Amino acid sequence: MDQFHATTIFAVQHKGKCAMSGDGQVTFGNAVVMKHTARKVRKLFNGKVLAGFAGSVADAFTLFELFEHRLEEYNGNLQRAAVELAKEWRSDKVLRRLEAMLIVMDHSNILLISGTGEVIEPDDGLLAIGSGGNFALAAGRALKTYSGDHLTAKEIAKAALEIAGDICVYTNDQIIVEELE
Repeated sequence: MDQFHATTIFAVQHKGKCAMSGDGQVTFGNAVVMKHTARKVRKLFNGKVLAGFAGSVADAFTLFELFEHRLEEYNGNLQRAAVELAKEWRSDKVLRRLEAMLIVMDHSNILLISGTGEVIEPDDGLLAIGSGGNFALAAGRALKTYSGDHLTAKEIAKAALEIAGDICVYTNDQIIVEELE
């Protein structure tokens, strides 16, 4: 699975709640930070679905639009919409060139969607993508496992990104956290 630089997206399901966080850094090449406050996590389908992207911004906006269209087509069925997007993404000559990955979630499911046709559901209710994804995932697993009843999904999502931002040069501290109510 390809790793995309200049972002970190982290999603967690914890104690019946769902949250997704993303940093705001946009990096041009390997040396220049072009923007600090990009919004890479958003609510879709009337606020019932969260989606976050890592990769090319223009490509990600295309994928957000296609995914939201699939959600509407399949009446909010996240798994069906994700599978249909992955099939279209993999088989279409133009879409195949898109350089991005998505994490999507609702109250029941959390999925990673890639252009190589993968739709992956984690065993532990945690997913992360982007250059700081492994750092955020490790932090999130520790926080979820050892927080007991002390941290909410939203607090875990924010803390995991803060920790990743302290380690990864492509992840900043301008964190957006979205939560499903």
